[in-house]
Amino acid sequence: MWQRAREHWPEYLIEAWALGMFLVSAGVFTVLIEHPDFGVPTLIATALLRRTLIGLAMGVTAIGLIYSPWGQRSGAHMNPAVTLTFWRLGKVRGDDALWFIAAQFAGGVLGVLGVLAVFGERFAAQPVSFVATLPTHGVVVAFALEALISCGLMLTVLGFSSRARLAPYTGLAAGALVASYIAFEAPYSGMSMNPARSFASAAPAGFWSDLWIYFVAPPLGMLAAAAIHLRR
Repeated sequence: MWQRAREHWPEYLIEAWALGMFLVSAGVFTVLIEHPDFGVPTLIATALLRRTLIGLAMGVTAIGLIYSPWGQRSGAHMNPAVTLTFWRLGKVRGDDALWFIAAQFAGGVLGVLGVLAVFGERFAAQPVSFVATLPTHGVVVAFALEALISCGLMLTVLGFSSRARLAPYTGLAAGALVASYIAFEAPYSGMSMNPARSFASAAPAGFWSDLWIYFVAPPLGMLAAAAIHLRR
């Protein structure tokens, strides 16, 4: 395991960087669009339109990270649930998966802390609230939707990447789903699909009570997608 770490530490650092940058982007755009100090809620009163703007920004961010040279080197998992699924499919070694996941958690926390250092209470207080993922319509709804959207994302990734003609567009499809999920699903579960992403917001905020949803539902949804993909 340690030998593997000495050989592949750049890929692990890239995973930390990628999720950290994703959360920096999420925090910055959410503060700028949702916080009343910047005037956007006055100009755009409809919450769906503001979420659509945030979703577009995050979809473009995801696409940029996936297709960046560094993202291409590590595979741009940015998500322990993705890494676990690729391990299940035999695409990632077990020791690499452990380092990837540790790096994703560390990078996510550093990204959130970086935004907090810049924006302070504008980031920490409502309506931004550390861009935390929270089950606003109940635990059952949040769990079911997190499993469903995670399954949908992984089915899309596997479906595109397994076909030579579609493989180059895998990142675009994933980014489009991220954008649409933020716009339409986020009000119900917070749109996580990612244990490290949810932990990164919950840790400094102290939002522990429902964090288990985001540790359990996304991996279950993505592993279910892997099982469906293998049956096909």
